[in-house]
Amino acid sequence: MKPSTESTKDTTIDIDNSSSKRVSFSDQQQQHQHNVPLLLQPSYARSKSMIFDELRNFRICLKWCALDHSSCVGKLISYVSFIFLTFVVPLFTTLFVQVSASSPEVDPISLNKLVQIPESALAIISFFTLYRFFRRYGLRQLLFLDALQDDTTYVRRGYARELEKAFRYLAYIILPSFFVELAHKIIFFSAVKISAPNLSAGFPLHSIVFVFMLLSWLYRTGVYLLVCVIFKLTCQLQILRFEGVHKLFEGCGSEAGVIFKEHVRIRRQLWIISHRYRFFIICCVVTMSVSQLGSLLLVLASKSEKTFFNSGDLVICSAVQLSGFFLCILGAAKITHRAQGIVSIATRWHMLVTNAFAESEQCKDNMSEALASDSSDSDSSDIHISIIPQRLSSFQTRQSLVTYLQHNHGGITLYGFALDRGMLHTLFAFEFSIVLWILSKVVVLE
Repeated sequence: MKPSTESTKDTTIDIDNSSSKRVSFSDQQQQHQHNVPLLLQPSYARSKSMIFDELRNFRICLKWCALDHSSCVGKLISYVSFIFLTFVVPLFTTLFVQVSASSPEVDPISLNKLVQIPESALAIISFFTLYRFFRRYGLRQLLFLDALQDDTTYVRRGYARELEKAFRYLAYIILPSFFVELAHKIIFFSAVKISAPNLSAGFPLHSIVFVFMLLSWLYRTGVYLLVCVIFKLTCQLQILRFEGVHKLFEGCGSEAGVIFKEHVRIRRQLWIISHRYRFFIICCVVTMSVSQLGSLLLVLASKSEKTFFNSGDLVICSAVQLSGFFLCILGAAKITHRAQGIVSIATRWHMLVTNAFAESEQCKDNMSEALASDSSDSDSSDIHISIIPQRLSSFQTRQSLVTYLQHNHGGITLYGFALDRGMLHTLFAFEFSIVLWILSKVVVLE
């Protein structure tokens, strides 16, 4: 990293260039920068990385989830962990973990084995999505941190709070699910046996398989939910920017050109988000629909008794899938709703400004009449004529802005289809119709 030529230097480190690391200190601003959030510091906009920033939680999470692709060793660990925990462990448990003959539980349709397929499928989709993101964009560009220098202080502070709260969503979903999964696995391994060739069954083998199954579930769940949280973060940033645009409309003196440029910038980033995540969203929706509806058909068609032993994994898998799905869909629908609602705000703003111009014009007309009554050679007509071109130009500019917003009010899209509340209603009606069809088939079979 080259030394800065400015008079005041900030505490920065370039960790992307390992061959030359140089640190610059400033005793005068050290205490001040310690109290100011890093997203609000000017140095954060031009430095690639810093010692302690708002991404430290993401970096720690990526390392613990074996998703750190910043080095060759990290990539190797990531690939090995992915193959082992996504393919090897689920396949081993599916083939060699069986219900003991002495167990009172009957598990003719092993729902605990069927859920391995959608869990691994979502993990594969999420892993390759993250791999593509990190290879092409990087973490800072993925979270749009490089573009924050063009935003207001309100947006930066709000996004800093969202970054701090990001992992709370993961904790709220993973921790309860993990404790339920732990209780299920304890009950499950108390009634199963492991019959693997060249391996002696016993307590050590049960313990090892038990730990690896929990790690496999935690890894696959964490990878899937991490992508959902990143998508929700990007949606929250755009929502904050739309709130900033709303604040521009609150001041009747705001220029239409400033609002137009800000909306164009937001639309550009919404287009980028839609293209980045459309494959992930569509694949997840298809995978979850097939797994949920297929599980529903098998559960209803089965004559065996449903207990926590033979269907606990199914309940946990469904809860995690739906939680991540709602994180993505509700965030996208919320930002699309904000984007569509800006048209009504712009129309009201246009009406208020036009009305204010009309009232001021009426006052000037009254003043002109009063001056004309005093003197026949008054210059009031010149004043009236000089106001008209400026008023018409401002009116046409605002009208053009309202027309533009009426035709560009979309939010997150999937191949041209807006992911709004109407899309959610359509998706719900489609899924509900399939559920009713499955119920009709089950009733006919019985």
